Amino acid sequence: MAAQAREWTFEEINFVTGRRGAVVEDDFYNKLEKLNVQAEKREKILLAHVQRMCEAHDTVMRSYYEQIHGSSGADATTSMENIGEQVYV
Repeated sequence: MAAQAREWTFEEINFVTGRRGAVVEDDFYNKLEKLNVQAEKREKILLAHVQRMCEAHDTVMRSYYEQIHGSSGADATTSMENIGEQVYV
C-alpha cells in the first residue's frame, strides 16, 4: 500500500494598518486567532505592531519634511502648514 502525500493548503493573511498605526482590533485579533496565537499573547503582539507602525510613519514624515524643507523637522510642529496641504498628520 502506497503512502499518501499530505496535502497542504495556503491562505494569505494580510494585517492592514491605517494612518498613525490605526488598527481594527477585532480584525487583527481574528487573524491572530486563525494563526493559532495564544489568547494571552495577542494584545502584546498588537501593541508591538502599532508601535512599529507609528515609528514607520514617523520616519516617513521626517523624511518628507527633510526633502521639502531641508531639516528633519524635529523642532517643527506637525501642523498642516509645516508639512504641506496634501499630507495629513
